[in-house]
Amino acid sequence: MSHTTDATPSRPLPLLMVPLRRCGSHALRLRLNVSPAFHSPYPLHIVDFMPLVPLYGDLADDGAYRQLVKDVVGLQAAIMVKWPGVHFDADEIFEALRHAPRSVHRIVWELLLRSGEQHGASVVMDKSLDSIHYASELMALYPQMRFLNVVRDPRAQVASMNRAIIHDFDTTLNAQAWVKAHSAGRALAASHPNRVLTIRYEDFLSDQESTLRRVCQFIGLEFLPAMLDIGASQEARELSSMSALWESNCFAPIAANKDKFKSQLTLHEIETIETLAREHMQHYGYEPMTPAQAPLPDAAVLEQCRAQSARLRHLAWEQLRLNAPSDYAARRVRAEYLERVHQRLLAHSPDQTSLEPAA
Repeated sequence: MSHTTDATPSRPLPLLMVPLRRCGSHALRLRLNVSPAFHSPYPLHIVDFMPLVPLYGDLADDGAYRQLVKDVVGLQAAIMVKWPGVHFDADEIFEALRHAPRSVHRIVWELLLRSGEQHGASVVMDKSLDSIHYASELMALYPQMRFLNVVRDPRAQVASMNRAIIHDFDTTLNAQAWVKAHSAGRALAASHPNRVLTIRYEDFLSDQESTLRRVCQFIGLEFLPAMLDIGASQEARELSSMSALWESNCFAPIAANKDKFKSQLTLHEIETIETLAREHMQHYGYEPMTPAQAPLPDAAVLEQCRAQSARLRHLAWEQLRLNAPSDYAARRVRAEYLERVHQRLLAHSPDQTSLEPAA
């Protein structure tokens, strides 16, 4: 099966999973990856690179764009989980893209599509969920792009986010991020209903097969019963051993875990989430446990939340270094790569020093 993504008729169909990490995204990706026609390598999470893009200057300049291509290829080489069997030549990528519309997203997807083509896939998915905020640009670049909008109960998702080094260590901040992401997801689904499939993670938990069949039908992929046997997936076993965040990925999901948030969050935290996410919860069918009338955080409260999250983030990195050195080292490779790129760009753009460094 082949799809048209731009002027080239035979490239794989591009699929972006949105809108926010810690939604069960690896569980879905690993099961779909059982199909040889589906290809979704570990994501680049280009959102962490986006603060650097203005430092390259005018991308119409060949030198600037060539450097951006080299740095995105370098980012791909620095990720935690290596893409199987691919190597990219930055100069070759630049030559292939130099006459196409110039964008960091174009570079990312060129790498993804080439990897998918090398593996004989008809569908390529990027699990960089935060890229929901660049959906308009992506649709302009790839008119055939589809979106898999994965919704999870905000109370459960925020409880998970609170324990993940990739997010804030604060319920209020993570609840705000959840609302922002799902506002974007809902707006995209409303404006492009034929290009977006919305599924609830809880429905996947209760009936994996029905959910996976829906996804497969949406992207023209054959459902395979082997998708349900995640224990047989070598990729799932390898991923689960790499990080505490991924330990459960080689096992069948446990439906009872959808209520774990009740023991992980205080009642005040639950009400804060339900207050901020109330309208989205109602839309997606999540019943509140509280009156959802918590006071909305003002600027002073949010500053306290950010300060506390920063302290806990520093502690989390230190605990990761001591308790999971291989996980720590793999994550630091990427973080240090982004910081090196940032410092090099600043050295050539001294007027841009006010930019925040990439996370």
